Amino acid sequence: MLVVTEAGLLVAALILLIPIAVLFLECGLAALSRSNLDPVSGHPKPRVAVLVPAHNEAAGIRPVLEGLLAQLEESDQLIVIADNCTDETAAVARSTGATVIERQDATHRGKGYALDYGVQFLAKNPPDVVVIVDADCLVEQNALPQIAQRAADTQQPVQALYLMEQPTHPKPKDAVSALAFLVKNQVRPTGLAQLHLPCLLTGTGMAFPWKVIQKAALASGNIVEDMQLGVDLAIDGYPTLFCGTAKVTGLLPQQQHAAKSQRTRWEHGHLQTIVTQVPKLLKAALIQRRVDLLALALELSVPPLSLLVMGWLALTALATIAMIFGVSGLPAILLGIEGGMMSIAILAGWARFGRTELPAKVLLAIPVYVLWKIPLYFAFLLKPQTEWVRTERDAIESVKSRNLGNG
Repeated sequence: MLVVTEAGLLVAALILLIPIAVLFLECGLAALSRSNLDPVSGHPKPRVAVLVPAHNEAAGIRPVLEGLLAQLEESDQLIVIADNCTDETAAVARSTGATVIERQDATHRGKGYALDYGVQFLAKNPPDVVVIVDADCLVEQNALPQIAQRAADTQQPVQALYLMEQPTHPKPKDAVSALAFLVKNQVRPTGLAQLHLPCLLTGTGMAFPWKVIQKAALASGNIVEDMQLGVDLAIDGYPTLFCGTAKVTGLLPQQQHAAKSQRTRWEHGHLQTIVTQVPKLLKAALIQRRVDLLALALELSVPPLSLLVMGWLALTALATIAMIFGVSGLPAILLGIEGGMMSIAILAGWARFGRTELPAKVLLAIPVYVLWKIPLYFAFLLKPQTEWVRTERDAIESVKSRNLGNG
């Protein structure tokens, strides 16, 4: 019995070592990276069309569109897809000078369907590059031209740096959530870029060559359609490049129920994608003999940070108890090493990229954040969310007032 218990714990610890080692490598490489700008392109400026899918965004869409229009030229287009709206989103968007197309289809709801509608509209006069921006995100100055030009030059999808700002009256878990977002969307893609490996799409600030986006399967109700799109395009030969010098900013919800809804959609979708797409990527990597697909499978296999911490804590507790009852200490030692690797990875990422805006005391709030997330993961086991649900928006004046002067 002791031998079987030891073997089971050892296998579990080795499985957990895979995502922790990936996280450790990515964060370590990112911490050692230098902030180099991409070389100036000698290619002509592409004609750009920006698609902004919007569902009941009348309260906050104006400054988003004004910031985008300031970065576009006369030959470019700004298209707002007013999707199943019951407010004044379309009227507000038109008043800024944006082109608005309206869609009403209560059966097919979600961002994927809206984007498909927008791409079909553009097919009549296709641009060189299509950029997708969420209606609640601000694109900082020069970010739009950067990602559009790089997509045109490389003929590959390009993902801008997408970060979340804390609400006006943040709680400790908001700061930890912002840290987790920073590790996922800045630190880890930066580490992958050091190895010239692709990253995942993160949902906004995404640029696509027309030949790539026109044949992409967009029309779906997938709750993490961006992640799925990145996987599909990578397998088709168009992996995503990371552009860390182009920044897009969103705002974490202030209201408790809105924050919970947002995190549930993101993380349930992430877990579903891990289960379905990691095997798909591994199979494609083997058949196509592509290291980049293997790297993307490993990147996707890293679960949300809080779940990774939970899994490690549970296994470490079991290994420690088993050791007390006579089982070998090898699993506990291995898990101790993994805990150290995880701690170093998070600290390195915070020190290199987050310490100016996220004070060190944020790290002390991680246990509270992990506890807050436990019901979310139990819900995934009992009744995972599978339908797209819009997150309720807060007033976003803090992030807007800070960034509108920059773009």
